[in-house]
Amino acid sequence: MTDPVRQIADAVLFEGYLLWPYRRSALKNRRPFTFGDVGDPMRTQVLLEGGDPEDVEVTVRYLLDDVVHEVGASAYAAERVGPRWRLTVDVVNDGPHTFRGTHTILRTRRGRFISAREPEAADCENVRTWPVLVGDQAVLSSPIILDDNPRIAPESPGNLFDGGEIDELLTLNILALTDEEKAEMRAAGPRARAILERTEALTPEELMRLHGTLRR
Repeated sequence: MTDPVRQIADAVLFEGYLLWPYRRSALKNRRPFTFGDVGDPMRTQVLLEGGDPEDVEVTVRYLLDDVVHEVGASAYAAERVGPRWRLTVDVVNDGPHTFRGTHTILRTRRGRFISAREPEAADCENVRTWPVLVGDQAVLSSPIILDDNPRIAPESPGNLFDGGEIDELLTLNILALTDEEKAEMRAAGPRARAILERTEALTPEELMRLHGTLRR
């Protein structure tokens, strides 16, 4: 079964990692344009209700040299605020390299997290990151502002990385590439090659599902 927290977190992690036309020779791909590059510190503060901070699992994820790194936070601050706990996770990069696409995941086995949109969370301080609920027992805190309980559209065949674009437009642009452009896209790396191969393998029915869906 797909982990909905990890699915959204991966989309956040790679957003802007490689941009259309997915070729390293393109000016905008000579330097990654990911969100949440640390540099400057990031802070996440969330409220936990009916649980124990010792039961909270914290994971910080980021890209470094195109490799996904995951670090379990062994220490974070917890303080009582009335009947709840306020948890603080600070991400600080003391090294020479930039962490890209950085985000934090918090999970609890008991109790529930309070949405950052609720009045009770008004005093929480979040710096360069925005926490959202994924269910009641998980929080994704990322530099991309999402609403609570975000989801990947079921029609999407996979991550296209290019921030601000839509699947159908990018898919049609990929299919319209010349053979020489496709060869350069394959050479850009395994993730770009996977996008090309997945796109070329789409069936007519899958392409039609990208054309538009109405939801209430």
